[in-house]
Parts: sequence; C-alpha cells; structure tokens
Amino acid sequence: MEKVQFITHYTERYSYLDSARMALEGGCRWIQLRMKDAAENEILPVAAEVRKLCNDYGAIFIIDDHVELVKEIRADGVHLGKNDMPVVEARRILGEEYIIGGTANTYEDVKKHWLDGVNYIGCGPFRYTTTKQKLSPILGLEGYKEIIRQMRADNINLPIVAIGGITFADILSVMQTGVTGIALSGTVLRADNPVEEMQRILTETNQAGKINQTANY
Repeated sequence: MEKVQFITHYTERYSYLDSARMALEGGCRWIQLRMKDAAENEILPVAAEVRKLCNDYGAIFIIDDHVELVKEIRADGVHLGKNDMPVVEARRILGEEYIIGGTANTYEDVKKHWLDGVNYIGCGPFRYTTTKQKLSPILGLEGYKEIIRQMRADNINLPIVAIGGITFADILSVMQTGVTGIALSGTVLRADNPVEEMQRILTETNQAGKINQTANY
C-alpha cells in the first residue's frame, strides 16, 4: 500500500490532468481521479489520459465514485464515498481483482467497510478542507488515535489513509497516530512548485513511517 495518495483537483492554474501529471512527476504512485459532479462524457477523456500516465509511471489508478466506469477505463479500482454505491454492490460488480476503497469518519464506518470487504479506508477529515462541500466531523490527531486503538482491539487489519486538509507540517504527527498513509490534494497544488512539493511530501512521509516502525519495534 502506497504511503501517499494524490487526489486530483481542478484549480485556476491546473486541470485535473495537470494535477495528476505533476503528482506522478514528483514520485507519487497512487492517483485517484476525482471529478465530483462531472458527467461521464467529461470524465472519460480525462480518465483515458490519466490511465496512460499511470501506466508510464507504474502507478495505481483509482476512479472516484463511478463503479460503472472502472472496467471501461481500465482503472485499478474505485473509491466510494458515504453517499456512493454500497461496497457490497461494487464488489459484486467488479469482483475480487479490483481495489475498492471506502470513506470513513468513525470507527463504526471502518468496521462496516471491513466487514463489507474494502481494501483500504480513506479516513477523515483531519481538518476543515475546501475540496469537500459536505464535511463530516473533524477527526484531528486524537480521532485517528482512537480509531486505530479500536481497530487493534478488534483485530481489524486494514490500511487507513488519513485525508482532509493535511499539509506538509502535519505529516509527522499524523503518521505517528498509526495510520498507514496520507492522501493530499490542495497542499500540493498550492505550492509554488507542485512537483518539488510532492517529492518533499514523499520524503517526509517515508521518514515518518520509519520512525513509527522503530517506535513500535
């Protein structure tokens, strides 16, 4: 499981495709194409280009929400939000060979996703973020620690990816909560040089992961 996931975002400076390309150039190897509220005919051409880029870089390509497009665009899997198709139904459609991620805000969400057979959890938000309109309660560091504690108590072994307003300065403290990795979007694209920022984020996240392994040994 990659420690850093990048979620595409459209800004005044960069298109969805630009954002994916810069993340890949910076070393990220997990791209989620998120084009909320876009029609399928808008998503398809962008998805085809992102798929090519991910192939070139040997990266995982996840589509947000659109289960019915996964096979058509040859994505590696789908990420399902709380209001998207149920995980069980998506698994029935896609089978076991595709990755399915689910969004969680509470331990109860995590446990349900685990029982339903997701491959990983996008857990958040860490803090307020402008990329989501309908936001669940903020988790913060203590929220992640408590979710990880409950998972361990119940022997639930599932990758947990922290998401929601995470910046470079947060990486060490977020990774120390016990999460598997982080997902970012805005903090990369707001940087003067997004490619260099992604490189910096990857280095910091890997370093934080090594510190955690040493601490837990």
